[in-house]
Amino acid sequence: MRDGIAILVVGLMLTAALVATMLSGRSGVPSMLLFLAIGMIVGSDGLDWLDFGNYTLARRVGIICLALILFEGGLAAGFKELRPVLGASASLALVTTTITAVIGGLAAASLFGLSTVEGLLLGSIVASTDGAATFGLLRGSSLRRRIQLTLEGEAGLNDPVAVLLVLGFIEWLTHSDFGLGDMLWLFVKELSIGAAAGAVVGIGSAWLLNRVSLASRGLYPVASLACAALAYGAADSLHGSGFLAVYLTGMALAGVRPDVRAAIEPFHDSLALLAQLTLFLVLGLLVFPSRLGDVALKGTVLALVSVVVARPVGVFAALPFGYSARERGVLAWAGMRGAVPVVLATFGVTSHVAHSIEFFDIVFFAVLISTLLQGLTFEPLARRFGATGKAVPASAG
Repeated sequence: MRDGIAILVVGLMLTAALVATMLSGRSGVPSMLLFLAIGMIVGSDGLDWLDFGNYTLARRVGIICLALILFEGGLAAGFKELRPVLGASASLALVTTTITAVIGGLAAASLFGLSTVEGLLLGSIVASTDGAATFGLLRGSSLRRRIQLTLEGEAGLNDPVAVLLVLGFIEWLTHSDFGLGDMLWLFVKELSIGAAAGAVVGIGSAWLLNRVSLASRGLYPVASLACAALAYGAADSLHGSGFLAVYLTGMALAGVRPDVRAAIEPFHDSLALLAQLTLFLVLGLLVFPSRLGDVALKGTVLALVSVVVARPVGVFAALPFGYSARERGVLAWAGMRGAVPVVLATFGVTSHVAHSIEFFDIVFFAVLISTLLQGLTFEPLARRFGATGKAVPASAG
């Protein structure tokens, strides 16, 4: 494809994504589904405008886009605002994600004829809620602020947990000497290094930005983007969680002086939205609609088990106190899936795990079902449970 044609196609896809955003606001259909649909339509199994099947490149694009989305989520919320609900959010991220993965994984192993570890890998892939999907759901939501902040915090913190579960079970499947002890050590090591890197880079960057004056206002977004890259890169290079590091760095930079924050927030809001568009379009290109019929039943079952059974059990276990039963019910139903599970599904493909292509298709179909089910019913359910109040704009893009 000539350079000009390639740029034209990108422009047309982005334009179509903007139109999809407007249609989403009018129809109530989550915008991410429309973005994915655009990728599927122009892909090799649709109009065949773009022939794309590079899972390795998709994984790399996915990691970069997720890092940008998480950084913006942390920057928009900030440690000061999230502090009252940080314990609850962390409990949801760790306990709920793990319980959802185990229940969903054991169900998958039993129903789909998989080994226990294969089932747990599949359950782990769909266990994570998605930051982009959750932030999109909360934008303009009338949820009470405490519930909204709890969900925002969980959405930023559970990605590292889900990634570690997936990486751990991939190691378990591909290395005979890997076991539960190794999985626990992986968690301790990755989360500790990620937290340390995020704290060092975040606190140090905020300290510097509060004390220096750059030559141009336009340089502050460059500096904040450099901070995000340093945090992720440092943590990942030390075999820590880059996603946790970049989220914590974003939270730390929310405390910079007002003029700096005013310069960097609009930039990262736009960059995160562009990352969402790019991520969903690229993942849509990987999907072959002709294969989805073969996994429709499995994907539907996995989605229902994860959403209706596993997630509620995990939420009630993670928050035994401090939240009413109605609030916990709302938190349970708000566990939106999105791009994160689909990105995690590419990890198995690039690691050459058995059944990984089928897992990718199952996960994609499960994401479609859960997103439609929760996206269309969440706000009415929240109103019915009395968890809404005066609309407050969501803080993350």
